[in-house]
Formats: sequence, structure tokens, C-alpha cells
Amino acid sequence: MAILIDKSTRVICQGLTGSQGTFHTEQAVAYGTRMTAGVTPGKGGSVWEAGGAAKGKTLPVCDTVAEARTTYGADASVIYVPPPFAADSILEAIAAEIPLIICITEGIPVLDMVTVKRALDGSKSRLVGPNCPGVITPGEC
Repeated sequence: MAILIDKSTRVICQGLTGSQGTFHTEQAVAYGTRMTAGVTPGKGGSVWEAGGAAKGKTLPVCDTVAEARTTYGADASVIYVPPPFAADSILEAIAAEIPLIICITEGIPVLDMVTVKRALDGSKSRLVGPNCPGVITPGEC
């Protein structure tokens, strides 16, 4: 079985400032995942602050995946956006050549995923999901 992530993997969160993005990113940070930035269109330049077990941790928020990857580095993106916007978020990550894309969102329209599948063919990205629980490497991230 392949190891997709480890403690050196740099992860961005698409949808960081939403409720699901915030909840899961706080959990990931508390576990030790190397989160580098978040992406929420229209909120670029702001700073996200964790609560809960990750209280005090901050992440920069960017408007685009390309900006987050270029500025803060990213080997992976995890997507926590509502179904109507999820395919576009995946496509944006593919366009930014994020090697590993993990999409948690369920209920993405099938035709939207057909478009995503076409974009993945021949790309530098690998998609886990949608409608998945995520990935973990026990003891690392």
C-alpha cells in the first residue's frame, strides 16, 4: 500500500474559513499535519486563527490555490466546500498542479465529476474522493 502523505507533506485547505474547513483543520493541526495556508476566494490577505486543541495556530488565507502554492508551498490540498462549488475547487487545484487533492465533499453532481475526471487525465494531480473521510499516516499526519 502506498503512503500518500507523511510528516513533511505541506497541506493547504480549500474552504478554510467555513465551518467544516475550520473544524477539520483544527483537528489536523492538533494531530501534527503541516498545514501551510488556506484558500477562500474574497478573503485573501486575512489570517485564520484556530481554536480548540490547536488554539493559537494561525494560517494565512489566500484567494486562489495558485497563490497559496506559490507563496506558502503545498504538496496536497484538502477540500471542504459545499457540493455546488466542489468541482470548481478540484479543477482549481488541478490547474495549480497540486500533486495530491483530497475532497471530503459528498453530493457533487455526477456531470461535474465527469469534467473533473477529464481534467485529471494527463495532469500532475491525483484525486482521493470525493465523499471520502480523508487520508492519514498514523503517527505522522
